[in-house]
Amino acid sequence: MRLIINGEDLEVSKSGTLQELLGELRIKPERVAVEVNLSIIKKADYDSCRLKDGDRIEIVNFVGGGNR
Repeated sequence: MRLIINGEDLEVSKSGTLQELLGELRIKPERVAVEVNLSIIKKADYDSCRLKDGDRIEIVNFVGGGNR
């Protein structure tokens, strides 16, 4: 299945859920926000969000910082 992730084509081994994709990419769900086809997906829905060939996915990582 072909997905477009953060603007780049990526071939994944199988269709599945957003949760499965994050696992395949070794991304911790608690540290990202995800948009699928211009819709922000709630973390509680990652398991039920089924992906389809050609879906456009944006994954934004949260990066901590602090004062010097």
